[in-house]
Amino acid sequence: MKRCVWKTHDILHQVEHANSFYTRFKGLLGRSGLGVDAGLLITPCSSVHTLGMRFPIGVVFLEGDYTICRIVPVLSPGRLSPWVPRAKHVLEVNPELLQQYPLAVGDSLVFYA
Repeated sequence: MKRCVWKTHDILHQVEHANSFYTRFKGLLGRSGLGVDAGLLITPCSSVHTLGMRFPIGVVFLEGDYTICRIVPVLSPGRLSPWVPRAKHVLEVNPELLQQYPLAVGDSLVFYA
């Protein structure tokens, strides 16, 4: 588990890192929801889908240095995200987090244990 900091705010307390074939393949499938303080960091990744999911997610596309390059505030179940060629990571979050914190393209995120 990791934490995520944006500017001076500790915005996520439970970030799982999906960086193997199995964890990337499984993603959030089979879960009933995602807490506002939880997220899934997928590496490497430049697009995601919500096929088979039961809840919407917010999607934050990140460059290699964790700078935000695109945000999809709500991706409903059964949808495909855009492909973002610059993205090296994707952070999947509860859409409420993106309403609570005004993340923007160009902002940097920091992840730590």
